[in-house]
Order: sequence, then structure tokens, then C-alpha cells
Amino acid sequence: MNKMEIEETTLGGGCFWCIEAALQLLDGVSSVKPGYAGGKIKNPTYREVCSGLTGHAEVVQITFNPDIISFEKILEVFFSVHDPTTPNRQGADVGSQYRSIILAHNDHQLKSSKEIIQKLDEEKIFDNPIVTQVEMLKIFYPAEAYHVDYYKNNPSQPYCSFVVKPKVDKVKRVFSTLLK
Repeated sequence: MNKMEIEETTLGGGCFWCIEAALQLLDGVSSVKPGYAGGKIKNPTYREVCSGLTGHAEVVQITFNPDIISFEKILEVFFSVHDPTTPNRQGADVGSQYRSIILAHNDHQLKSSKEIIQKLDEEKIFDNPIVTQVEMLKIFYPAEAYHVDYYKNNPSQPYCSFVVKPKVDKVKRVFSTLLK
């Protein structure tokens, strides 16, 4: 019996609660962990990251089976649930911690990310150019435990009702063939 191949990637597209809830729905995704990456401070806390002074973005680290869902399909969903054209902002969430960022775990992800962004820009999928940063992951810091499964555990919290739920509903509607 062959062991299933797994891969990881790290993505940031605004509040990690939104990205976590949307990507957890996908078949082939075994875990989505909220955390922080892309900055200079070691072991940052949520409060520190929210200050905007750490350089870290709110991100999720995704573990997936590429035989079930490709990295490219994950990016397709990722780009559909946030605005990759607004630097340091997603809706009412403003600051560098909310920037759009792809932190690749290997050369394939790095190259594929850049190609997909170029293609989306050429096809003018968005009204403005994509500003998503693409770089290799240096280090990922897991978020505090209360952020894990935040939407699942707090569906009636106002932010979840008004910001996260519409993104989850969109994934269910647009990507129904990719769901668990």
C-alpha cells in the first residue's frame, strides 16, 4: 500500500479566519492551520501582529494531497475569496498583516504562483493589477489555539456572519465539485 503524498503551502488573504474556513471545505485538504509568516519578529502574538509592526501577515498553512487537489486549484479558490489587488487591505481590515501573500514551500509552487498571477492579470480577471506577494516561506508561527476552527466554533459571531460566511457560501456554490 502506497502512502499518500502530501504537500504544504502557506497563503494569506486578509483575515485568516476567512481563508481557513473557505479552504477547509476542499476535498484533498487535510488541515488548514492559522498562523503568522512573512515578518521579522520571532514567535509573534495575535496582538503584536494586529499592531501592523511585526511585518507578519495573517496566513494559513494548508496540508493537501496533490493527487486529489492540485496546488493550482487551491490558488483558484484562494483568489476567489479575497481581493488580491488591494495592498495591505481586505475590506474593512486594513494593515500589512492583511496583505495578499503566497508563501511557497517548493520551486513548483513559486513558479506556478507567478504564472497564475501573470495569467489572471493578462486576462483582466480583476479590475486592477494583482499585488499578491510571492516568495518562499521562511518560517511559519502557529496562531493561538482559539483561532483554530474559528468560524466553525463561532458561526454567529458578527464578523463570521457578515464576512466569513459569504466567502464560505461562495466556495460551496462556485466550487461544488471540489468539496469534501
